[in-house]
Amino acid sequence: MEDVLAAAQPLIELAIAEDIGPGDATSEAVLPAGLTLRGRIIAKDAGVIAGLPVVKEVFSRVDPMLCFTPRVRDGTSVAPGDVVAKVTGPGRGMLAAERIALNFLQRLSGIATLTRAFVDTTASTRATILDTRKTHPGYRVLEKYAVRMGGGQNHRMSLNDMLLVKDNHIEAAGSLTAAVERARAPHPDLPIEVEVKNLDELREALTLDVDRIMLDNMDLDRMREAVQLTGGRVPLEASGGVSLESVAAIAATGVDYISVGALTHSAPVLDLSMLVSNPTTTEQL
Repeated sequence: MEDVLAAAQPLIELAIAEDIGPGDATSEAVLPAGLTLRGRIIAKDAGVIAGLPVVKEVFSRVDPMLCFTPRVRDGTSVAPGDVVAKVTGPGRGMLAAERIALNFLQRLSGIATLTRAFVDTTASTRATILDTRKTHPGYRVLEKYAVRMGGGQNHRMSLNDMLLVKDNHIEAAGSLTAAVERARAPHPDLPIEVEVKNLDELREALTLDVDRIMLDNMDLDRMREAVQLTGGRVPLEASGGVSLESVAAIAATGVDYISVGALTHSAPVLDLSMLVSNPTTTEQL
């Protein structure tokens, strides 16, 4: 969690600068300086929550007097109407932080929710759902954390985590074998994966000392042949155009991993809202 919060800090500062700036003109005009409010963050849709520690940091950064209390944990499934968290404290700070907090929580929860859908769809197979590097700039650590909260696993975090020899590397090197040999020479301790687009390239990759083979945009018949040809010698990863509608059939071919760019680049936000009440009135939370 320390890495997630560290990655969130500059994003929180940026969000405060662009959304609050010198102050919340409306709240400062309408709310008395000493007014205390109570807020509830409510789920409006069914989904999986992710990002509550980040939201706590948002409220604390805007006003250290705000007390944020999660009612569920990250990775928890919620239904419409469920209370996700409560916050109590200075009203001006609470309302100023509201949109920033919800932006983080809705985005990360949306990723966790979509990931859980892919994981559930493939639950009866051996396939593991992976994310990709198709993340929003600056948000990679947070978005990959949300994938884990949804039950998926992370592929490489950055270009220096592992060797991944893709079609452009192969073209530049002249052959798949040459690309793998050149990649491994200066980095003998890094895991290496190679991308193949047909069965001939797969046969070539199987003669090399690689840790994983990516089947790039293969149809289902080619994937099944690839699984049979490989015979479990090297883990296989299916990649390219994977959707929630197609993932079950892909998993059924017997591949070990399925990487899904949509988890982070196309996940819809989870609909959440914050309801506020004044404890001096008869309204109760």
